[in-house]
Amino acid sequence: MRRLPLVSPRLWLRRMVFWLGAVLVGLVAIAFAALADRAGEGFHRLVTHWPLLALVVSPACFALASYLTRTVFPGAQGSGIPQVIATLHMDDPRLVARILSLRIAVGKVLLTLLGLLGGGSIGREGPTVQVGASIMQALAQRLHLPRPETQRAMVLAGGAAGVAAAFNTPLAGIVFAIEELSHSYEGRTSGNVLTAVVIGGVVSLALVGNYTYFGVTQVDLPMGAAWAAVPLCAVLGGLCGGVFSWMLVRASTGLPGLAGRLLARHPVGFAALCGLLVALIGLASGGLTYGTGYAQARGLIEGETTLPASYFVSKLLATVVSYCSGIPGGIFAPSLSVGAGFGATLAEFLPVAPLGAMVLLGMVAYFSGVVQAPITAAVIVMEMTDGQNMIIPLMATSFIATGASRLICRRPLYGALAHRFLNVMERR
Repeated sequence: MRRLPLVSPRLWLRRMVFWLGAVLVGLVAIAFAALADRAGEGFHRLVTHWPLLALVVSPACFALASYLTRTVFPGAQGSGIPQVIATLHMDDPRLVARILSLRIAVGKVLLTLLGLLGGGSIGREGPTVQVGASIMQALAQRLHLPRPETQRAMVLAGGAAGVAAAFNTPLAGIVFAIEELSHSYEGRTSGNVLTAVVIGGVVSLALVGNYTYFGVTQVDLPMGAAWAAVPLCAVLGGLCGGVFSWMLVRASTGLPGLAGRLLARHPVGFAALCGLLVALIGLASGGLTYGTGYAQARGLIEGETTLPASYFVSKLLATVVSYCSGIPGGIFAPSLSVGAGFGATLAEFLPVAPLGAMVLLGMVAYFSGVVQAPITAAVIVMEMTDGQNMIIPLMATSFIATGASRLICRRPLYGALAHRFLNVMERR
């Protein structure tokens, strides 16, 4: 008699592997978040008392991170999301295991913390995606799960659970898995992926409470003239995000001129120079551009702070320089911070729209322009600010911004970087 799927030991073993992996991803993501906050706070305290020390600390941390990336943790550079996307399209299990090894995951965490300790304009969310995928991949290997689709589902679930736990946004984790990581969904594994994402969110909820990443806002966008903010933020923010994406894609294929030659011949020295530039940008901005940009974005959303109109440009440049240095680190949080500053700047030209609404629209517009994943962008901003009142304007803005971004950067950033990564791996 055929065994029913509901009571199949093999099926329940697979489910338990997903659940155990999701719990581990949630725990690691929370620990990583706490350490990242401490690293950023440590640098902030240092430069608050001695601002010029950044001219020494940032180059030193960038150089050390670059050196360790190349000698001890090769493969740990960059965001981590393109690597995860690339592995979902690989057929060689040994290559996948090498890219998503626990050694690289440990390096990703340590070197991202080192970058934040040096004031780098980087985030922890992208690295958390790779770490989550690596944990799931290690479990699949340890338990000898043979089917390629099961292993891919575990990698997908690990990355998405990492997003859910990092931001405390389970819905965004699910959407991110569908829209950004996989671009497709297999019915046989979707239930396990969804469950893993929810479990990752529950672990975060249990340990750190029901918090919203960027605070709480009750702002809405009244019908009428205020809705002019939607196309204004969408088009301009999408174009800015497209420019940022184009620069990062261009940098991934090699920097032009003297910068490219210096990077090729002296990568550690080039990273130190990038650290010096980050320090100079930080000094010029009064220390606002260091780190993830979390505090600046939250202050704008909650109406507790104001930033100079130049903030979003300075933060954008600091993020580009940090990325080009080759040190590990993500762009999620810095991009959202750039978008918040962008929205606050545009609010000066459209006083009929509430400032809080402009900040949220700027965040979703710029972020959509960067990642070209409109649903993910809208859901992330909505969940991170408890901004359900803004969901329709956020969705409209994100779709328009994505279209505007594609006028400049034709391929989504993470997809283009993943394609580049695949080409590099195939040549080795």
